[in-house]
Amino acid sequence: MTPSPRRWLMVGLVFLATLINYLDRQTLSVLAPVLRAEFGMSNVDYSRVVSAFMVAYTIMNGVSGPLIDRLGTRLGYALCVAWWSVAAILQAAATGPLSLGLTRFLLAMGEAGNWPAGIRVVAEWFPVRERSLASGLFNSGSALGALIATPLVIFLSLHYGWRAAFVAVGASGLLWLIAWWLLYDTPPGLPPETLPPLPVAEMLRLRFIRGFLLVKLLFDPVWYFYIFWFPEYLKNGRHLDMADIGKYGWIPFLVADLGNLAGGWFCGWLLRRGVPLNLAKKGTIALAAASMAAAFPAVYVDSVWVSMACISLAMAGYTGANAVLLSIPADVLPRRALASAWGLCSMGSGFGGMVFSLATGWLIDHYSYVPVFLLFGTLPLLAALALWLTTGPLAPAPIAAEEL
Repeated sequence: MTPSPRRWLMVGLVFLATLINYLDRQTLSVLAPVLRAEFGMSNVDYSRVVSAFMVAYTIMNGVSGPLIDRLGTRLGYALCVAWWSVAAILQAAATGPLSLGLTRFLLAMGEAGNWPAGIRVVAEWFPVRERSLASGLFNSGSALGALIATPLVIFLSLHYGWRAAFVAVGASGLLWLIAWWLLYDTPPGLPPETLPPLPVAEMLRLRFIRGFLLVKLLFDPVWYFYIFWFPEYLKNGRHLDMADIGKYGWIPFLVADLGNLAGGWFCGWLLRRGVPLNLAKKGTIALAAASMAAAFPAVYVDSVWVSMACISLAMAGYTGANAVLLSIPADVLPRRALASAWGLCSMGSGFGGMVFSLATGWLIDHYSYVPVFLLFGTLPLLAALALWLTTGPLAPAPIAAEEL
């Protein structure tokens, strides 16, 4: 089947949804210094609010994937975005840590569906050789959303108040829904899905699923640390004020955005030159994970700018690796299992994010940011090792060979 030129429009829609997803998610982290002062929250209190998001995210990853596989990409994705957009607006009504945590819980219930839906879009519209790049393109919305969030949310909060910032950002998802419903459809010539989604028990029997779950448990909490705690680190670890955070806090997210494109392009470049799929994808991820060890010196250097450069490199390493990770399930599993498998494995990342977020707050309160940065510089190396040792070769699973 010849790839449709409309595939770039479709992945553009997923890019915009991912950008909005991260705008909604990052609004809290940008406003954290303000909300913590208004609500009297300690580091542990804030970590509990973050963990409320992660609890819901963990649970709903296991629900949203099968839901999208059952309802189809168009309807399933629309329902997820509608839910998280309304929940994002409801954050404006928070009156303390408890209500803030509750609205974050609701937000995460919808946001969990973005990546299971996104990888289905890529699998439906893109050939194998383009999937890493397409995944990197849509996933770049996460870093760009986080990049835009810092100056945008600070501007809105300074001029209109923090409640208006939550409302304005949340409403953007409702506008996206109109474009999605009007424009998205399955590509011409794509065979219809005639088989039901794979049961969870059947997927867990696959070595790839068990290994990939472990990889995401170790890998994704690193990104959660940077998106949820980076403004806090700049304020309390580097003593920048809110105005300076607004001016400079977006820089690592810009570099991370470039990491998405670089990782996807580099993997595609290897594949076009005949490098075997398994080596091209796992090798790219290993190189990117190694660059994330830049977190080690970030907390020791005296210069804020050198520290920010190290953090930028670490964040770009994550996004470069994740662009490739997003494309891997489609190399192994049939289309009817993609969203379910990604959601199931992302339960590992949600659980890891929840546990490591609580650990982050405890470590900062009792020690400093030093052990935290050492932890999040080590986890990517363990994740890359787990990818090589536990997932097996990247080839169609026995249940999938006749469907890919």
